[in-house]
Amino acid sequence: MPKKELPANAKISKDAKETVQKCVSEFTSSSTGEAPDICQREKCETINDDDLLWAMTTLGFAEYIEPLKIYL
Repeated sequence: MPKKELPANAKISKDAKETVQKCVSEFTSSSTGEAPDICQREKCETINDDDLLWAMTTLGFAEYIEPLKIYL
C-alpha cells in the first residue's frame, strides 16, 4: 500500500519493508528466470519487455499484463 494511503501518523515497520523487498526480489527473479526460454526459442540474445510479459503470463500473472502494457 503506498504510504500516501496510510493515515498521517502510521508507520511501516522495518520487517514489513524487508518482506516487501524480498517479495519483489523473488517476483523479479522468477520473471527473469522464465524469460530466457522464449529467447532461446526465438534465437535472440536480449530479453525485452515482451519476453517478460510472456514470462509473467506463464507464471500466472496474466491479469497484470494489460496495466503493464499501458505503463510501458
